[in-house]
Amino acid sequence: MVVVVRRVEPDDVDRLRTIRLAALEDAPSAFGSTHAAEAGRPDHEWSERAAAGSKGSGRATFFADDSGDVVGLIGGYREDGSHGLVEVVSMWVAPRLRRRGVGRALLEAVIAWAEETGGAEVGLWVTCGNAPAEDLYRSMGFVATGERQPLPSDPSETEARMVRSTVRARAIKPRAVR
Repeated sequence: MVVVVRRVEPDDVDRLRTIRLAALEDAPSAFGSTHAAEAGRPDHEWSERAAAGSKGSGRATFFADDSGDVVGLIGGYREDGSHGLVEVVSMWVAPRLRRRGVGRALLEAVIAWAEETGGAEVGLWVTCGNAPAEDLYRSMGFVATGERQPLPSDPSETEARMVRSTVRARAIKPRAVR
């Protein structure tokens, strides 16, 4: 197995839809959206997402690719007017590849993109009680801010905010995972 992390391309529309829906089906409590909401999106919205995530400094989407099979997903974006802060979204790794470095490689790709495009800080929300995700984020320098909020897709769950500086990032480049 050699997993390569790469930025999506505009023609990755079907792959993006498939992996996003698989992620929502597998781990619904890990995301702010729901499978039903995403499955109902029209084709042009998926095309716009793929195009927006493929270039520029406002939004980036990365796949973990195992010989043509997309096995992981992550996104980063900037809120309007917040050039220095990049938000991590849609982090997911196929169950068969968890705890094998794929999640770390995906996060490294977003952190590198954030740094390369002038971002000073990377933030994310993690569902409270998702210990594997919390452990991964802490191991990569993310620290809890103490902020908490209801999970948008399920207000009975709570999510916690974590952030890290890109200054601590070495010259991280997307890499293959063996």
